[in-house]
Amino acid sequence: MDPSQQNLPELLPEPWLRGKLAEVPAVARAVLHALELAREDVQRWCVPLALDALEARPIGLPSVGFQLRHMARSLDRLLAYAEGRGLSEAETAGLRTEMHRAGTSDELFAELAASLERSAARVLALSTLDLAAARFVGTKRLPTTLGGLLVHMAEHTQRHVGQAITTAKIVAAVDAVRRVSVL
Repeated sequence: MDPSQQNLPELLPEPWLRGKLAEVPAVARAVLHALELAREDVQRWCVPLALDALEARPIGLPSVGFQLRHMARSLDRLLAYAEGRGLSEAETAGLRTEMHRAGTSDELFAELAASLERSAARVLALSTLDLAAARFVGTKRLPTTLGGLLVHMAEHTQRHVGQAITTAKIVAAVDAVRRVSVL
């Protein structure tokens, strides 16, 4: 067994295997399940880290903190496009500061939690619309569809959760080696 898994409660099946949200159309349901899995994985692998570990950049990797800020803020941006609008000034400003360390661990996790909660409500609001409806992304107005944006939200979030978990494991391993070498 992976030592990082010791003393953890037995895991539930992943959200998509729990039989929840059956009343939600399939694509929106898959997105909601991906967001729930992201929340659970961040809770399991990233919450235990101290702020310095969350912002560490081992071997030049983006920090766990960056990954969490990027997930939260990109969900807001992608949903703006899914809703058929451009980005607000706050959404644009958030993009420029994702790499910047800011605040406490609690504030970092609260930003992500709030974004995941808002995103779930927004996905539900979009769930009965035509998935083939045209949408546009960015200042260049690159063409896509509502369904394309929703699917991208799910895969993009999961990609960054994976990167956050990998970086969290590296940071924890480096910290463990440092503690052992001190002994």
